[in-house]
Amino acid sequence: MLKLDIKNETAQLKAVVLGRADSNGPTPTPQDAYDPKSLEHILAGTYPMEEDMIAEMTAFEQVLKKHNVVVYRPRLIPHLNQIFTRDIGFVIEDTFVKSNILPDRADEWEAIDFIIEQIAKDKFVTPPEEVHIEGGDVIVWNDYVFIGTYYGADYSDINTARTNQYGVNFIKELFPHKTIIDCDLIKSMTNPRANALHLDCCFQPIGVDKGIIFKGGFRNPHNYHQIVEIFGEENLFHIDANGMYDMNSNVFSISPDIIVSEQRFDKLNNWLEEHGFTVEKIPYHEIGKQEGLLRCSTLPLIRE
Repeated sequence: MLKLDIKNETAQLKAVVLGRADSNGPTPTPQDAYDPKSLEHILAGTYPMEEDMIAEMTAFEQVLKKHNVVVYRPRLIPHLNQIFTRDIGFVIEDTFVKSNILPDRADEWEAIDFIIEQIAKDKFVTPPEEVHIEGGDVIVWNDYVFIGTYYGADYSDINTARTNQYGVNFIKELFPHKTIIDCDLIKSMTNPRANALHLDCCFQPIGVDKGIIFKGGFRNPHNYHQIVEIFGEENLFHIDANGMYDMNSNVFSISPDIIVSEQRFDKLNNWLEEHGFTVEKIPYHEIGKQEGLLRCSTLPLIRE
């Protein structure tokens, strides 16, 4: 059996599910786009090619294995986008929570059934139907769980709103000993620079006391100020709308000292190195065209 253990975003990673890009399916039509950045690239004819995405994910897998991480990959389901495993579930402490994802993506869940079979039944939770929640909106940080949500009255009309009030309340009830901070995020179906698809698109902790953040990603400024209060202004690397668009906050921690980052993030990578981090730089720009990057491609199971 898998003994799940996730207490934060940066402790030494031991086991992770990494998505896959082979047999990714045809380029979606504009009507099938899940987010404004994918739509932008579909319309521009610059949507990523499968071979480029396979190469990027292979580079990511090689870095993980170099650091002795056990890497699981979903079972191949032909002609299906299986890159973003973060969306389909998440682990808090020793409990796996199944996400209620968009109905069109339900098949992605079936591809990790062989991993789920290794989890004790009493450590596996399926939320009720009204609970909408995706792993990209859930950031575990020791005593805190930050949850991205959207409290606009038009929630049900916005495809990029993935976690609702029921989702926030569900985690509060499941983990009563945690301090839950719900973050109301900006959403757009048309402008990728005004759309925080998930919380990890505008905020992510790194190291032991630092983070990357985009102030403009929060509809409610109070949520941004809560995070600043917890981490300290001097410990946060601030990005702008273009930084969110490029997915600067969606790097991935292998340990408190080692971060996997996109090789083009010069300003961020320099800051990280100046603050003592080892930065594993890999190409991930093509995958980023789908409004997801390194954290989105991973589902951590065990951190030491």
